[in-house]
Amino acid sequence: MNPQQNSSTDNFFSPQGPLNDCLNNYQLRTEQVEMAKSVSNAIKDKESLVIEAGTGVGKTFAYLYPSLLKGGRVVISTATKNLQDQLFFNDIPKIREALKISVKVNILKGRANYICKLRMENTNQEGMFFNKNDAKYLHLIKAFSDNSDSGEVSEISKIPENSAIWPMVTSTKENCLGQDCEFYKNCFLVKARKEALESEVLIVNHHLFFADFVLKDAELSEILPKANTVIFDEAHQVPLVASFFLGEFISSSQIINLIQDCQQSFIKYPDTIKILDSLAKDLQENIFELKALISPSSVRLNINKLQDYDAFKETYKTLIAKLDLLETILSKHAEDNAESQRLFDRATELTIKLNSWLKRDNQNDIYWLEVFARTIQFNATPISVAEQFNKFQKKADSAWIFTSATLSINGSFDHFTSLLGLKKSRTQYLQSPFNYSENAFLYVPKEIPDPKDELFNLVLVKKALPLIRAAKGRAFILATSLKSMEEIGALLKDEFEKNKIDYPVITQGEGPKNDLLNQFKKHGNAVLIGSLSFWEGIDVRGPTLSLVIIDKLPFQSPGDPVFESKIKLLTEEGTNAFMSMQLPEAIIRLKQGVGRLIRDDHDKGVMVICDRRIIEKSYGMKIWKSLPSFKRTRSESAVINFLEEL
Repeated sequence: MNPQQNSSTDNFFSPQGPLNDCLNNYQLRTEQVEMAKSVSNAIKDKESLVIEAGTGVGKTFAYLYPSLLKGGRVVISTATKNLQDQLFFNDIPKIREALKISVKVNILKGRANYICKLRMENTNQEGMFFNKNDAKYLHLIKAFSDNSDSGEVSEISKIPENSAIWPMVTSTKENCLGQDCEFYKNCFLVKARKEALESEVLIVNHHLFFADFVLKDAELSEILPKANTVIFDEAHQVPLVASFFLGEFISSSQIINLIQDCQQSFIKYPDTIKILDSLAKDLQENIFELKALISPSSVRLNINKLQDYDAFKETYKTLIAKLDLLETILSKHAEDNAESQRLFDRATELTIKLNSWLKRDNQNDIYWLEVFARTIQFNATPISVAEQFNKFQKKADSAWIFTSATLSINGSFDHFTSLLGLKKSRTQYLQSPFNYSENAFLYVPKEIPDPKDELFNLVLVKKALPLIRAAKGRAFILATSLKSMEEIGALLKDEFEKNKIDYPVITQGEGPKNDLLNQFKKHGNAVLIGSLSFWEGIDVRGPTLSLVIIDKLPFQSPGDPVFESKIKLLTEEGTNAFMSMQLPEAIIRLKQGVGRLIRDDHDKGVMVICDRRIIEKSYGMKIWKSLPSFKRTRSESAVINFLEEL
């Protein structure tokens, strides 16, 4: 960056600069200015930059300033739809105001976020509802659709996110008719995509980036080669999302949706409907039989771990045979119209994918199953995405920015860059400006049993009780598994009842995540118990949260099929899988959980890690060094006194 550019960046972020005029309680942070300059250089030189910006650096404004000013056409990918909205409705308008520039900004979400007028009308005409609420919900959706410019389902707050009506009024890539649809000219998704193509700044999320941009939609893939700057915020999630979408997956729900769409399409053909109804019943039974052959305790399972693989294989082949029959039926109508052709193409594609999954002919993929309440998903996940991602990155003559508060392990970025093949990327570490040593304790309790001990959760709750009392509630308990979360929640409620403690206890699963957070903030003295989804993306500032308790070091379950296969491969190559993969990934997750406590300059509190391995094991020091500079103690009385004074 030349001196003039440095000067303008310093001026923009100075206490007397334009950003200060647009933000309340703005504070100059040298780390933020440094990051803005680094991003500006990366944009100018079209290089790849991996930058960890600790909590409080202000990374969003640090990358928005140079990208809006000099980034040309910019694609920003975030971890969640909530972060997309935060950028679009809050952060970018403030930067635009400060810069006094007009930049065309658009937000694009996955197709399931937009009403499909054709499917809505078909559902309305056929009246095929799962329960009495569906008709009422459909009326609300239709009224919204008639008056909406965006057609975004998130704007209809009166309908639950998990309602069965949503798949009936939104499209998938498979059932969308595209230009053959009668509503194409007024399609909400088409409108959103056209606006995306015209954007100077486009905001997407990681799932959409990889699902649509990289692989699926040729129309959308045109955006990336034209982008001058690609920014991944919350980039620590990119390797996991990339590995999922750069692989293949087939869900039993795709099969059921296909047969239901066939029934809907051929409703005027009684003979065909009779066959389709029988076939639908057979397919449902096949899927049920497959689920029954998978151990009920196995949610994620390597295909090689099936107890009765032969029986599974035969049932799976029967499923394919039924799809072959469906394909034959549809082939007779494929030339009737565009919809029939698409149904035939969907059946063909599903049959090919299911056959490929059973053959397991790609040595670079891990073949595994994931079982949900109603569906089974058949996955083929690449062992590594580094080569694929690196090739894709080279196709676009762009600057690439990867940023998060959790990318490094004790100052090293080797783990993250190796996962994505970013060997030539420049890396930078910017420490949090917060005064952790003055404002917070990191406490590891004494006399805590081994995490595998059956009494571990009971002891944890008893150790937590005096801390929760001292903090007057105002606590998060973050568990590493749903099972632990539920057990800790039940034990805590029992202890509260025995000891006549009346702080509200809120447990993940009792409602939507945002509703639970709002309840927590509203009470002001609550204890919220959550699993891994509460370890990141949660921002509770001020005295409402003064205590965060983590049950165990968040090592990935060794039984996870993808993780297990990667460990096996590394071990066969003579690499220490624990030090090269298991420990680094646990540290990244732990840093996310630890980051929930201190969210601004004025926050104070205690971080508790109830896992003695951080003290006793040789690798514990590597974990210590990767965490913020808390005041560290094993004295219960010290942290109780600190909490009581808050």
